[in-house]
Amino acid sequence: GGKVSGRNFGVSSHRPGRFNLTTLEPMLEDLHSRLAGVIVECLDWADFLARYDRTETLFYLDPPYWGSETDYGRDLFGRDDFGRMAERLAGIQGRFLLSINDVPEIRAIFGRFRIAEVTTTYTISGSAKGNGAARPELLVSNWDIGDPG
Repeated sequence: GGKVSGRNFGVSSHRPGRFNLTTLEPMLEDLHSRLAGVIVECLDWADFLARYDRTETLFYLDPPYWGSETDYGRDLFGRDDFGRMAERLAGIQGRFLLSINDVPEIRAIFGRFRIAEVTTTYTISGSAKGNGAARPELLVSNWDIGDPG
């Protein structure tokens, strides 16, 4: 849901606004409690792996889908970064779980790891009406994740 291109904001005279100031304070209190002790980093994925790689670390990676590399911004993640990511992940001490769309190129690049096929429902544009589309996706890891279904 973090897609940068194609974002829009609109209002309608036929429905109330979605911002409700009376519920903001309790929501912020919940958020404050949930994020207590969390460290937020703004690092390139490769730098993040290098900084936090330990035997006890579990990384979750969610790169752009193959074919959608520029959806999050230009020059942030390129097609060649998939190969670079596979090389880096092959050398880490910790464990990783990566979710990605199921295309032959991804299977080839990450073929040295364990790959589990799953089905997910894309709901970013149709969730309110239950119009999500089921699509194949891959879970890639360097450990036995078992049956994800």
